[in-house]
Amino acid sequence: MAVTILIPTALRAFTDRKAEVEVEGRTAGEAVAAFAGAYPDIRHHLYDDAGSLRSFINIYVGEKNVKDASGLETPVRDGETVMIVPAIAGGKALVRDSGACPDDTGRRP
Repeated sequence: MAVTILIPTALRAFTDRKAEVEVEGRTAGEAVAAFAGAYPDIRHHLYDDAGSLRSFINIYVGEKNVKDASGLETPVRDGETVMIVPAIAGGKALVRDSGACPDDTGRRP
């Protein structure tokens, strides 16, 4: 079955700048594996050394995260869209004013 993989901007350097590619697969896992097979340099970014999908990689079939379905065994239909979404972390949490000094020296201004 032909499935369209949507590629996030951060990973397009490994796909000749393509935003989407078509692969074959009956499940989300098969589609992602076919994608990684077509673009071997991306494999390390998707899978760990044991061959498991990295925990911060989210896969959506349509608009549903496969973690909320059958995981990588989630079926895909012909013509369906599979989206790869790496989780983004970082930034600064907003904290209520606790009276602490903004530069964390412990001194009040």
